Amino acid sequence: MQDKRKPFKKKGKFQPAFKKKKSQSSLEDEEIKNLRAKYDNVDLTKVKTFADLPLSKKTLKGLKESNYTIPTEIQKQAIPNSLLGKDILGAAITGSGKTLAFLIPVIERLFMQKWTRMDGVGAIIISPTRELAHQIFETLRKIGRYHDFSAGLIIGGRNLKFESGRMDQMNILICTPGRLLQHMDENSLFNCTSMQILVLDEADRCLDLGFSQTMNSIIENLPPGRQTLLFSATQTKDVKDLARLSLVSPVYVAPHEQSEFSTPMSLQQNYVVMELEDKIAMLWSFLKNHPRQKILVFMATCKQVKYVYEIFQKLRTSHQLFALYGTLSQHRRTNIYEEFVRKTNVCLFATDIASRGLDFPVVNWVVQLDCPEDAKAYIHRAGRTARHTAKGENLLVLTPSEEEPMLEELKAAKIPINRISIDQKRLFNPRAKMEAYLAANTELKESAQRAFVNYFKSIALMKNKKIFKVESIDPDSFARSLGLMITPRVRFLQRLKKLKKGNNEESDDEEDEKSDRRAKNGRQEAPSLNKIMSFDSDSGSEDDLITVKRTNHEIENELDDDETPLVDLHATKQKKAVTKAALAKKIQKKQIIPNRKTLFDDDGNMITNTSKVLQSEMAREYENDNEAGINIEKARRLLQEEDKFDKQRFKELIQKKHKEIKKKAKLAEKDDDDDQQEQDDFGTDSEEDQPDLSWLPDPDKVYKGRHSTFESDEEFDARVATGSSSEESSDEEPIEAIHKPPTKLVTKKVGKKRQLEDDSESDSAPPVENDSKKSKKKPKTKEIVENLSLNEAEQLAMQLLG
Repeated sequence: MQDKRKPFKKKGKFQPAFKKKKSQSSLEDEEIKNLRAKYDNVDLTKVKTFADLPLSKKTLKGLKESNYTIPTEIQKQAIPNSLLGKDILGAAITGSGKTLAFLIPVIERLFMQKWTRMDGVGAIIISPTRELAHQIFETLRKIGRYHDFSAGLIIGGRNLKFESGRMDQMNILICTPGRLLQHMDENSLFNCTSMQILVLDEADRCLDLGFSQTMNSIIENLPPGRQTLLFSATQTKDVKDLARLSLVSPVYVAPHEQSEFSTPMSLQQNYVVMELEDKIAMLWSFLKNHPRQKILVFMATCKQVKYVYEIFQKLRTSHQLFALYGTLSQHRRTNIYEEFVRKTNVCLFATDIASRGLDFPVVNWVVQLDCPEDAKAYIHRAGRTARHTAKGENLLVLTPSEEEPMLEELKAAKIPINRISIDQKRLFNPRAKMEAYLAANTELKESAQRAFVNYFKSIALMKNKKIFKVESIDPDSFARSLGLMITPRVRFLQRLKKLKKGNNEESDDEEDEKSDRRAKNGRQEAPSLNKIMSFDSDSGSEDDLITVKRTNHEIENELDDDETPLVDLHATKQKKAVTKAALAKKIQKKQIIPNRKTLFDDDGNMITNTSKVLQSEMAREYENDNEAGINIEKARRLLQEEDKFDKQRFKELIQKKHKEIKKKAKLAEKDDDDDQQEQDDFGTDSEEDQPDLSWLPDPDKVYKGRHSTFESDEEFDARVATGSSSEESSDEEPIEAIHKPPTKLVTKKVGKKRQLEDDSESDSAPPVENDSKKSKKKPKTKEIVENLSLNEAEQLAMQLLG
């Protein structure tokens, strides 16, 4: 057989077929080099997706996984210019994607410079509201998840110490103006000298009067060589604002500026005109007629939002209700924001803190129950619906006095809006139920009163007086619409009315000339009597109620030099009300320590409270010592010295307490003795306490010469023994012998026998009234009966019965 196997060939040395892997840093360097070469050659007409822009692979991966694939117009124009390091002024309609237009350049700039945590703060993003800052932070977490940057959310209402300890590790700060300035002033770890980029979201609001002083202080601490990006739906073009930020040749990016309208075409806008007192009924009916929809209601003040939310919770609408306003805690605000984003059949009552930048998904209706401040505020409110490609509806509620001036502003801002009317058959008024709830709940009533007063304040503080007129509001009807039976008093409104009334009364030219003359003469003339009372030289007309006639005399208005001039009430200036802040400053200037009570004795010496003042000499030396820090050993010795005084003070308190207890015991014993004494005087039969009867008249003198039916016990016994009657004895014996009472009855013992004897030994005994002691010792009838023997008692009983 033929061997078909191939002969074995000896091979040379083994060589690997793969190339050496490059390091991560070298790959990033190549990527950065390639991206920089593409920055100047971006063709916006060919940009269809984010992949067509010169972005890093990590950023593109984060955008793709977050479902961001196609850039919007503002993103197409802003991102390439931002990557070149230019300052940007970005303006676009609400819901057009401005957040990504500045987040992507921030991430890319730090990536191109290979920024690490050790490099400190590289970018600062400032937002006017906490909710918007929270939303920007969440968006940054999504698209920048594959980058190694660290980001921090620095807003009010959170733990300041937690933020302070990590400030030197943050690369991107998303913050509100107030909390950022606080860290700049108080946190030693905060350092922004190497910062690369500054972003102002809702720039017109950040640069507004509310944040002007804070923003000025922040900008002074930032490095001048930074890049600055400003974005807003209503971008500011004020030269002063731009000069404050030190912008260098900014690029104005406004893709929708040449469009016909400044609001999205998918937004349907309507307005309705009604009186202020009908707004609550309209809102209640609106919620009843739009179930299973997501509704956002804007109001002017926090107190209104709070009250309407509370009363509608009692009335029980078909929607789940939430309230978002500034005075809530940050934790509560964040939870409400997240709940409203997640749910569908829900209604949110909010102030203007929810009007800017917040991306609420699928909001069906935006109801502007109170008129917005201007056209800018209207655009931001209405922009919470019809975002991106979604549709939405906006309803603006105006009063008759607000209609014309507000429509002129909307027209000038290129906002199309249609007027609609409400079907009165579908309008329900819950006023009766509201009144019942307010009557039963005091806290709810107080909340309604605060909402009433704060609405007046908000109208009075508005700049545009053509739209907002306090005089056009009927306080009584507005109060009843809130469920209040009594109209609360608005004090500043009363002062305004008085000022206007005083100005109207002095509007005549003659009065102006007279006031000038008074000022020149240096004194005020008395008001003429003719002006106080109307005089008529002719006969009074029938229509006048009271008329005074004068014919041949005049009343002179001029005063003599000696007379004191009367003060014109309208000419006097009203005193400026002293505020609490001004009063506190006065107290500080006088070096008065508030909330301190000082006591003085009868001699005028100040009484010091030893329990609150250190008493030892060591304490005085310790207080006057200027050494820095705390000397622990010295403080321990000081406490030991003060402890001696504390023990002595405690001992005195115990002694004082014991004395009070003894004093109370003595008083209690004395009261018991007094009670016993009163009982002996009125409730006992002791002979010593018998009343003195010496003042009674002598019966012999009273009944002298008269026949009396009274007889003594001895006479009664004698008549019982003989069987004679009182009439017989009265004929035989003299009257004096019958009616004279015995002086004393004595019981003597003779062996075992008892007998009663009359102790009247002589008729010459002193009278009864002069012998009070004997009258006191006179025994009673009861004692006589008890001392009878058994035979005597039986004999007496038989005589009485016979």
